[in-house]
Amino acid sequence: MERLGTGIGWRPAIAEAVEAMAGIEWVEVVAENVCPGHLPDSLRRLRERGVAVVPHGVGLGLGGAERPDPVRLAALAERAEALDSPLVTEHIAFVRAGGERTASRGLEAGHLLPVPRTREGLAVLCENVRIAQDQLPVPLAVENIAALFSWPGEELTEGQFLYELADRTGVRLLIDVANLHTNHVNQGEDPAAALDALPLEALAYVHVAGGFERDGVWHDSHAHPVPEQVLAVLAELASRVRPPGVLLERDERFPSAAELEAEVAKIRRTVAVAGRDRVPVGAGARPGSAPASGAGAATGPVADEAARTRLALGQTALLSALVAGTPAPEGFDRGRLRVQSRMLTAKRGSVVASLAPELEQILGDTYRPRFLRYAAGRPLTGGYRADALAFALHTLREEPPAERAVRRALRDWWIERSGRASLVGRPWGRWARVARFALLGR
Repeated sequence: MERLGTGIGWRPAIAEAVEAMAGIEWVEVVAENVCPGHLPDSLRRLRERGVAVVPHGVGLGLGGAERPDPVRLAALAERAEALDSPLVTEHIAFVRAGGERTASRGLEAGHLLPVPRTREGLAVLCENVRIAQDQLPVPLAVENIAALFSWPGEELTEGQFLYELADRTGVRLLIDVANLHTNHVNQGEDPAAALDALPLEALAYVHVAGGFERDGVWHDSHAHPVPEQVLAVLAELASRVRPPGVLLERDERFPSAAELEAEVAKIRRTVAVAGRDRVPVGAGARPGSAPASGAGAATGPVADEAARTRLALGQTALLSALVAGTPAPEGFDRGRLRVQSRMLTAKRGSVVASLAPELEQILGDTYRPRFLRYAAGRPLTGGYRADALAFALHTLREEPPAERAVRRALRDWWIERSGRASLVGRPWGRWARVARFALLGR
Protein backbone atom coordinates (compact mmCIF):
# COMPACT_ATOMS: atom_id res chain seq x y z
CA MET A 1 0.00 0.00 0.00
CA GLU A 2 1.28 3.47 -0.92
CA ARG A 3 2.52 5.44 2.08
CA LEU A 4 0.32 8.47 2.74
CA GLY A 5 1.91 9.78 5.94
CA THR A 6 0.16 12.16 8.33
CA GLY A 7 -2.93 14.03 7.21
CA ILE A 8 -6.05 15.90 8.21
CA GLY A 9 -9.63 16.01 6.99
CA TRP A 10 -10.02 18.99 4.65
CA ARG A 11 -13.09 21.10 5.41
CA PRO A 12 -13.97 24.53 3.92
CA ALA A 13 -13.96 26.13 7.40
CA ILE A 14 -10.32 25.19 7.98
CA ALA A 15 -9.05 25.24 4.39
CA GLU A 16 -6.66 28.12 5.02
CA ALA A 17 -5.29 26.54 8.18
CA VAL A 18 -4.76 23.20 6.45
CA GLU A 19 -2.83 24.81 3.59
CA ALA A 20 -0.52 26.56 6.06
CA MET A 21 -0.04 23.53 8.33
CA ALA A 22 3.48 22.13 8.51
CA GLY A 23 4.01 18.44 7.87
CA ILE A 24 0.64 17.68 6.26
CA GLU A 25 1.28 15.07 3.60
CA TRP A 26 -2.29 14.31 2.50
CA VAL A 27 -5.88 15.31 3.10
CA GLU A 28 -9.25 13.61 2.93
CA VAL A 29 -12.38 15.30 1.61
CA VAL A 30 -16.01 14.24 1.96
CA ALA A 31 -16.78 13.02 -1.56
CA GLU A 32 -20.36 14.27 -1.64
CA ASN A 33 -19.23 17.80 -0.72
CA VAL A 34 -17.06 18.45 -3.78
CA CYS A 35 -18.01 18.95 -7.41
CA PRO A 36 -15.45 17.55 -9.88
CA GLY A 37 -15.96 20.44 -12.30
CA HIS A 38 -15.63 23.12 -9.62
CA LEU A 39 -13.00 21.99 -7.16
CA PRO A 40 -12.24 24.49 -4.39
CA ASP A 41 -9.13 26.56 -5.06
CA SER A 42 -7.63 25.30 -1.80
CA LEU A 43 -7.77 21.67 -2.97
CA ARG A 44 -6.28 22.63 -6.32
CA ARG A 45 -3.35 24.35 -4.62
CA LEU A 46 -2.77 21.35 -2.37
CA ARG A 47 -2.76 19.01 -5.36
CA GLU A 48 -0.27 21.27 -7.17
CA ARG A 49 2.01 20.99 -4.13
CA GLY A 50 1.89 17.21 -4.37
CA VAL A 51 -0.45 16.69 -1.41
CA ALA A 52 -2.61 13.62 -2.03
CA VAL A 53 -6.39 14.10 -1.78
CA VAL A 54 -8.58 11.10 -0.92
CA PRO A 55 -12.37 11.27 -1.45
CA HIS A 56 -14.25 9.76 1.51
CA GLY A 57 -17.81 8.73 0.67
CA VAL A 58 -20.68 8.73 3.15
CA GLY A 59 -23.74 7.99 1.03
CA LEU A 60 -23.11 4.76 -0.86
CA GLY A 61 -24.56 2.45 1.79
CA LEU A 62 -22.46 -0.64 1.00
CA GLY A 63 -24.01 -2.48 3.93
CA GLY A 64 -27.55 -1.97 2.66
CA ALA A 65 -29.76 -4.68 1.20
CA GLU A 66 -29.70 -3.20 -2.30
CA ARG A 67 -26.79 -3.32 -4.69
CA PRO A 68 -24.80 -0.07 -4.90
CA ASP A 69 -26.48 2.67 -6.90
CA PRO A 70 -24.65 2.98 -10.26
CA VAL A 71 -25.14 6.77 -10.25
CA ARG A 72 -23.54 7.15 -6.81
CA LEU A 73 -20.72 4.82 -7.81
CA ALA A 74 -20.08 6.80 -10.98
CA ALA A 75 -20.01 10.03 -8.97
CA LEU A 76 -17.46 8.58 -6.54
CA ALA A 77 -15.32 7.39 -9.45
CA GLU A 78 -15.52 10.82 -11.09
CA ARG A 79 -14.24 12.48 -7.92
CA ALA A 80 -11.35 10.05 -7.62
CA GLU A 81 -10.30 10.85 -11.17
CA ALA A 82 -10.75 14.62 -10.78
CA LEU A 83 -8.58 14.61 -7.65
CA ASP A 84 -6.05 12.11 -9.06
CA SER A 85 -6.56 10.12 -5.86
CA PRO A 86 -4.57 7.00 -4.92
CA LEU A 87 -7.72 5.36 -3.51
CA VAL A 88 -11.30 6.07 -2.41
CA THR A 89 -12.99 5.15 0.85
CA GLU A 90 -16.48 4.40 2.10
CA HIS A 91 -18.14 2.93 5.20
CA ILE A 92 -19.34 -0.47 6.31
CA ALA A 93 -22.84 0.78 7.01
CA PHE A 94 -26.34 1.17 5.67
CA VAL A 95 -27.84 4.63 5.23
CA ARG A 96 -31.25 3.97 3.66
CA ALA A 97 -33.91 1.27 3.59
CA GLY A 98 -37.40 0.51 2.32
CA GLY A 99 -38.47 0.86 -1.27
CA GLU A 100 -39.70 -1.63 -3.83
CA ARG A 101 -38.15 -4.72 -2.26
CA THR A 102 -40.16 -4.19 0.93
CA ALA A 103 -43.20 -2.55 -0.68
CA SER A 104 -42.70 0.45 1.59
CA ARG A 105 -41.66 4.06 1.35
CA GLY A 106 -37.93 4.66 1.02
CA LEU A 107 -36.32 6.02 4.18
CA GLU A 108 -33.05 7.91 4.63
CA ALA A 109 -31.13 7.70 7.90
CA GLY A 110 -28.93 10.72 7.34
CA HIS A 111 -26.36 8.75 9.34
CA LEU A 112 -24.17 5.65 9.19
CA LEU A 113 -25.95 2.70 10.81
CA PRO A 114 -24.42 -0.69 11.69
CA VAL A 115 -24.95 -3.79 9.58
CA PRO A 116 -25.78 -7.12 11.23
CA ARG A 117 -22.58 -9.12 11.77
CA THR A 118 -24.12 -12.34 10.52
CA ARG A 119 -23.02 -14.72 7.77
CA GLU A 120 -25.91 -13.57 5.61
CA GLY A 121 -25.21 -9.88 6.22
CA LEU A 122 -21.56 -10.49 5.39
CA ALA A 123 -22.43 -12.20 2.11
CA VAL A 124 -24.53 -9.21 1.02
CA LEU A 125 -21.80 -6.76 2.02
CA CYS A 126 -19.10 -8.72 0.19
CA GLU A 127 -21.10 -8.76 -3.04
CA ASN A 128 -21.77 -5.02 -2.76
CA VAL A 129 -18.08 -4.32 -2.16
CA ARG A 130 -17.09 -6.38 -5.20
CA ILE A 131 -19.57 -4.45 -7.35
CA ALA A 132 -18.06 -1.18 -6.15
CA GLN A 133 -14.51 -2.40 -6.75
CA ASP A 134 -15.37 -3.28 -10.34
CA GLN A 135 -16.68 0.24 -11.03
CA LEU A 136 -14.01 2.34 -9.30
CA PRO A 137 -10.81 3.39 -11.09
CA VAL A 138 -8.65 3.10 -7.94
CA PRO A 139 -8.56 0.74 -4.94
CA LEU A 140 -11.39 0.90 -2.40
CA ALA A 141 -10.97 0.93 1.37
CA VAL A 142 -13.88 0.54 3.77
CA GLU A 143 -14.20 1.92 7.29
CA ASN A 144 -15.54 0.40 10.49
CA ILE A 145 -18.18 2.66 12.04
CA ALA A 146 -19.11 3.67 15.57
CA ALA A 147 -22.34 2.12 16.85
CA LEU A 148 -24.65 2.78 19.77
CA PHE A 149 -26.32 -0.60 19.46
CA SER A 150 -25.85 -4.03 17.94
CA TRP A 151 -28.15 -6.38 16.07
CA PRO A 152 -29.61 -9.38 17.86
CA GLY A 153 -28.27 -12.79 16.85
CA GLU A 154 -24.89 -11.61 15.61
CA GLU A 155 -22.51 -14.44 14.71
CA LEU A 156 -19.17 -12.63 14.36
CA THR A 157 -17.10 -10.18 16.37
CA GLU A 158 -16.08 -6.95 14.70
CA GLY A 159 -12.56 -8.25 14.14
CA GLN A 160 -13.82 -11.50 12.61
CA PHE A 161 -16.31 -9.64 10.43
CA LEU A 162 -13.67 -7.27 9.03
CA TYR A 163 -11.18 -10.10 8.53
CA GLU A 164 -13.72 -12.16 6.57
CA LEU A 165 -14.66 -9.12 4.48
CA ALA A 166 -11.05 -8.36 3.55
CA ASP A 167 -10.25 -12.03 2.95
CA ARG A 168 -13.19 -12.59 0.59
CA THR A 169 -12.95 -9.36 -1.41
CA GLY A 170 -9.36 -8.14 -1.12
CA VAL A 171 -10.75 -4.74 -0.09
CA ARG A 172 -8.46 -2.53 1.92
CA LEU A 173 -9.39 -1.47 5.44
CA LEU A 174 -9.70 2.03 6.84
CA ILE A 175 -9.56 1.51 10.60
CA ASP A 176 -11.05 4.24 12.75
CA VAL A 177 -9.51 3.84 16.21
CA ALA A 178 -12.02 6.32 17.66
CA ASN A 179 -14.79 4.01 16.48
CA LEU A 180 -13.08 1.03 18.14
CA HIS A 181 -13.06 3.01 21.38
CA THR A 182 -16.71 3.99 20.87
CA ASN A 183 -17.72 0.36 20.45
CA HIS A 184 -15.67 -0.51 23.54
CA VAL A 185 -17.65 1.93 25.70
CA ASN A 186 -21.05 1.37 24.10
CA GLN A 187 -20.95 -2.36 23.47
CA GLY A 188 -18.15 -3.72 25.63
CA GLU A 189 -16.00 -4.77 22.66
CA ASP A 190 -12.27 -5.01 23.39
CA PRO A 191 -10.26 -2.82 20.93
CA ALA A 192 -7.10 -4.90 21.42
CA ALA A 193 -8.98 -8.10 20.62
CA ALA A 194 -10.46 -6.47 17.51
CA LEU A 195 -6.98 -5.37 16.38
CA ASP A 196 -5.61 -8.88 17.00
CA ALA A 197 -8.25 -10.31 14.67
CA LEU A 198 -7.67 -7.85 11.82
CA PRO A 199 -5.62 -8.55 8.69
CA LEU A 200 -3.42 -5.48 9.25
CA GLU A 201 -1.56 -6.21 6.02
CA ALA A 202 -4.73 -4.92 4.30
CA LEU A 203 -4.61 -1.62 6.21
CA ALA A 204 -5.00 1.44 3.98
CA TYR A 205 -4.90 4.12 6.67
CA VAL A 206 -6.22 5.11 10.08
CA HIS A 207 -8.75 7.66 11.29
CA VAL A 208 -8.38 9.42 14.64
CA ALA A 209 -11.14 11.62 16.06
CA GLY A 210 -12.54 13.06 19.27
CA GLY A 211 -15.77 12.54 21.16
CA PHE A 212 -17.28 12.64 24.62
CA GLU A 213 -19.04 10.38 27.10
CA ARG A 214 -22.48 11.16 28.53
CA ASP A 215 -24.60 8.88 30.71
CA GLY A 216 -22.41 5.91 29.91
CA VAL A 217 -22.67 6.41 26.14
CA TRP A 218 -19.71 7.50 24.04
CA HIS A 219 -20.61 10.00 21.32
CA ASP A 220 -18.28 10.03 18.33
CA SER A 221 -18.72 13.76 17.76
CA HIS A 222 -15.75 14.71 15.54
CA ALA A 223 -16.12 18.05 17.36
CA HIS A 224 -13.87 17.54 20.39
CA PRO A 225 -10.15 17.02 20.98
CA VAL A 226 -8.84 13.47 20.61
CA PRO A 227 -8.88 11.94 24.11
CA GLU A 228 -6.12 9.85 25.63
CA GLN A 229 -8.29 6.69 25.39
CA VAL A 230 -8.41 7.00 21.60
CA LEU A 231 -4.69 7.72 21.40
CA ALA A 232 -4.14 4.55 23.44
CA VAL A 233 -6.00 2.51 20.79
CA LEU A 234 -3.91 4.22 18.10
CA ALA A 235 -0.77 3.21 20.02
CA GLU A 236 -2.04 -0.38 20.22
CA LEU A 237 -2.43 -0.46 16.45
CA ALA A 238 0.89 1.27 15.76
CA SER A 239 2.70 -1.21 18.01
CA ARG A 240 1.48 -4.02 15.74
CA VAL A 241 2.04 -2.49 12.30
CA ARG A 242 3.21 0.73 10.70
CA PRO A 243 0.09 2.50 9.41
CA PRO A 244 0.50 3.64 5.79
CA GLY A 245 -1.40 6.78 6.76
CA VAL A 246 -2.95 8.42 9.82
CA LEU A 247 -5.50 11.21 9.58
CA LEU A 248 -7.19 13.55 12.06
CA GLU A 249 -10.93 14.02 11.52
CA ARG A 250 -12.62 17.18 12.77
CA ASP A 251 -16.02 18.23 11.42
CA GLU A 252 -17.39 20.85 13.82
CA ARG A 253 -16.42 23.36 16.51
CA PHE A 254 -13.03 23.88 14.94
CA PRO A 255 -10.31 25.12 17.28
CA SER A 256 -7.54 27.51 16.30
CA ALA A 257 -5.05 26.55 13.62
CA ALA A 258 -2.37 26.19 16.31
CA GLU A 259 -4.52 23.76 18.31
CA LEU A 260 -5.24 21.66 15.21
CA GLU A 261 -1.56 21.56 14.33
CA ALA A 262 -0.67 20.54 17.88
CA GLU A 263 -3.22 17.73 17.76
CA VAL A 264 -1.79 16.44 14.47
CA ALA A 265 1.69 16.55 16.00
CA LYS A 266 0.48 14.56 19.02
CA ILE A 267 -0.95 11.89 16.75
CA ARG A 268 2.32 11.73 14.84
CA ARG A 269 4.29 11.33 18.10
CA THR A 270 1.95 8.59 19.33
CA VAL A 271 2.54 6.54 16.20
CA ALA A 272 6.30 7.09 16.32
CA VAL A 273 6.69 6.13 19.99
CA ALA A 274 4.42 3.08 19.77
CA GLY A 275 6.04 1.83 16.59
CA ARG A 276 9.66 1.55 17.66
CA ASP A 277 9.49 -2.26 17.59
CA ARG A 278 6.61 -2.71 15.21
CA VAL A 279 6.31 -5.26 12.42
CA PRO A 280 6.37 -3.82 8.86
CA VAL A 281 3.12 -3.90 6.91
CA GLY A 282 2.70 -7.26 5.17
CA ALA A 283 5.11 -9.12 7.44
CA GLY A 284 3.82 -12.05 9.39
CA ALA A 285 0.62 -12.36 7.37
CA ARG A 286 -1.45 -15.29 8.50
CA PRO A 287 -2.62 -18.09 6.19
CA GLY A 288 -5.77 -16.96 4.42
CA SER A 289 -5.12 -13.30 5.14
CA ALA A 290 -6.30 -10.63 2.76
CA PRO A 291 -4.37 -10.25 -0.49
CA ALA A 292 -2.90 -6.85 -1.33
CA SER A 293 -5.57 -6.15 -3.93
CA GLY A 294 -8.88 -7.46 -5.10
CA ALA A 295 -7.21 -9.79 -7.56
CA GLY A 296 -7.18 -13.35 -6.34
CA ALA A 297 -9.30 -12.72 -3.28
CA ALA A 298 -11.54 -15.53 -2.08
CA THR A 299 -15.17 -14.99 -2.93
CA GLY A 300 -17.09 -16.97 -0.33
CA PRO A 301 -20.86 -17.54 -0.39
CA VAL A 302 -22.86 -15.33 -2.73
CA ALA A 303 -25.93 -13.57 -1.33
CA ASP A 304 -29.14 -14.63 -3.05
CA GLU A 305 -32.22 -12.45 -3.50
CA ALA A 306 -33.95 -14.07 -0.53
CA ALA A 307 -31.06 -13.05 1.72
CA ARG A 308 -31.23 -9.50 0.40
CA THR A 309 -34.98 -9.38 1.03
CA ARG A 310 -34.57 -10.63 4.61
CA LEU A 311 -31.90 -8.01 5.21
CA ALA A 312 -34.09 -5.33 3.62
CA LEU A 313 -37.02 -6.15 5.88
CA GLY A 314 -34.83 -6.05 8.96
CA GLN A 315 -33.15 -2.79 8.05
CA THR A 316 -36.44 -1.16 7.11
CA ALA A 317 -38.04 -2.13 10.43
CA LEU A 318 -35.04 -0.79 12.32
CA LEU A 319 -34.81 2.47 10.40
CA SER A 320 -38.56 3.01 10.67
CA ALA A 321 -38.27 2.67 14.45
CA LEU A 322 -35.44 5.22 14.48
CA VAL A 323 -36.92 7.89 12.21
CA ALA A 324 -40.67 7.28 12.00
CA GLY A 325 -41.60 6.28 15.54
CA THR A 326 -42.70 2.70 14.82
CA PRO A 327 -42.14 0.03 17.51
CA ALA A 328 -38.58 -1.21 17.99
CA PRO A 329 -37.95 -4.59 16.35
CA GLU A 330 -37.65 -7.57 18.67
CA GLY A 331 -34.27 -8.12 20.27
CA PHE A 332 -32.89 -4.59 20.05
CA ASP A 333 -31.98 -2.51 23.10
CA ARG A 334 -34.91 -0.08 23.15
CA GLY A 335 -33.09 2.41 25.34
CA ARG A 336 -30.18 2.59 22.92
CA LEU A 337 -32.55 2.95 19.97
CA ARG A 338 -34.21 5.92 21.70
CA VAL A 339 -30.81 7.56 22.16
CA GLN A 340 -29.93 6.88 18.52
CA SER A 341 -33.28 8.27 17.37
CA ARG A 342 -32.74 11.53 19.27
CA MET A 343 -29.24 11.81 17.82
CA LEU A 344 -30.52 11.29 14.28
CA THR A 345 -33.14 14.00 14.70
CA ALA A 346 -30.65 16.44 16.24
CA LYS A 347 -28.16 15.77 13.46
CA ARG A 348 -30.86 16.24 10.85
CA GLY A 349 -31.74 19.62 12.35
CA SER A 350 -28.07 20.63 12.35
CA VAL A 351 -27.58 19.65 8.71
CA VAL A 352 -30.69 21.58 7.66
CA ALA A 353 -29.42 24.59 9.62
CA SER A 354 -26.03 24.40 7.90
CA LEU A 355 -27.63 24.16 4.43
CA ALA A 356 -30.23 26.85 5.16
CA PRO A 357 -28.77 29.07 7.92
CA GLU A 358 -31.47 31.67 7.28
CA LEU A 359 -34.02 29.40 8.98
CA GLU A 360 -32.18 29.56 12.29
CA GLN A 361 -31.61 33.29 11.84
CA ILE A 362 -35.32 33.89 11.21
CA LEU A 363 -36.66 31.61 13.96
CA GLY A 364 -33.92 32.23 16.51
CA ASP A 365 -34.01 30.11 19.65
CA THR A 366 -37.27 28.50 18.55
CA TYR A 367 -35.65 26.81 15.53
CA ARG A 368 -34.36 23.71 17.35
CA PRO A 369 -37.53 22.83 19.31
CA ARG A 370 -39.67 23.59 16.26
CA PHE A 371 -37.56 21.31 14.08
CA LEU A 372 -37.68 18.49 16.63
CA ARG A 373 -41.49 18.69 16.70
CA TYR A 374 -41.64 18.79 12.90
CA ALA A 375 -39.30 15.81 12.48
CA ALA A 376 -41.20 13.58 14.90
CA GLY A 377 -42.89 10.99 12.70
CA ARG A 378 -41.73 12.67 9.49
CA PRO A 379 -38.75 10.64 8.22
CA LEU A 380 -36.24 12.07 5.81
CA THR A 381 -37.17 10.93 2.31
CA GLY A 382 -36.13 13.59 -0.19
CA GLY A 383 -32.78 14.97 0.96
CA TYR A 384 -31.92 17.83 3.28
CA ARG A 385 -32.74 20.73 0.94
CA ALA A 386 -36.25 19.36 0.44
CA ASP A 387 -36.40 18.84 4.20
CA ALA A 388 -35.64 22.52 4.80
CA LEU A 389 -38.45 23.58 2.47
CA ALA A 390 -40.89 21.11 4.02
CA PHE A 391 -40.00 22.32 7.51
CA ALA A 392 -40.60 25.95 6.55
CA LEU A 393 -43.94 25.14 4.93
CA HIS A 394 -45.00 23.00 7.90
CA THR A 395 -44.14 25.82 10.29
CA LEU A 396 -46.15 28.37 8.30
CA ARG A 397 -49.16 26.06 8.06
CA GLU A 398 -49.20 24.29 11.42
CA GLU A 399 -47.22 26.37 13.89
CA PRO A 400 -46.90 29.94 12.54
CA PRO A 401 -44.74 32.31 14.61
CA ALA A 402 -46.65 34.90 16.60
CA GLU A 403 -44.59 37.82 15.32
CA ARG A 404 -45.80 39.06 11.96
CA ALA A 405 -42.29 40.07 10.84
CA VAL A 406 -41.00 36.54 11.53
CA ARG A 407 -43.90 34.97 9.62
CA ARG A 408 -43.28 37.27 6.67
CA ALA A 409 -39.54 36.56 6.64
CA LEU A 410 -40.14 32.82 6.75
CA ARG A 411 -42.81 33.04 4.05
CA ASP A 412 -40.51 35.09 1.80
CA TRP A 413 -37.68 32.61 2.33
CA TRP A 414 -39.90 29.68 1.39
CA ILE A 415 -41.24 31.50 -1.69
CA GLU A 416 -37.76 32.33 -2.92
CA ARG A 417 -36.22 28.90 -2.28
CA SER A 418 -39.15 26.93 -3.67
CA GLY A 419 -39.05 28.85 -6.95
CA ARG A 420 -42.26 30.77 -6.37
CA ALA A 421 -40.41 34.12 -6.40
CA SER A 422 -40.47 34.12 -10.22
CA LEU A 423 -44.22 34.69 -10.08
CA VAL A 424 -43.86 38.11 -8.47
CA GLY A 425 -43.80 40.99 -10.94
CA ARG A 426 -45.50 39.14 -13.79
CA PRO A 427 -48.87 40.34 -15.08
CA TRP A 428 -50.65 37.65 -13.13
CA GLY A 429 -48.42 38.07 -10.08
CA ARG A 430 -51.20 39.62 -7.97
CA TRP A 431 -53.39 36.53 -8.48
CA ALA A 432 -50.43 34.27 -7.68
CA ARG A 433 -49.74 36.14 -4.44
CA VAL A 434 -53.38 35.80 -3.38
CA ALA A 435 -53.31 32.07 -4.11
CA ARG A 436 -49.99 31.74 -2.30
CA PHE A 437 -51.29 33.45 0.81
CA ALA A 438 -54.35 31.19 0.74
CA LEU A 439 -52.06 28.18 0.60
CA LEU A 440 -49.77 29.31 3.41
CA GLY A 441 -52.29 31.10 5.56
CA ARG A 442 -51.87 34.64 6.78
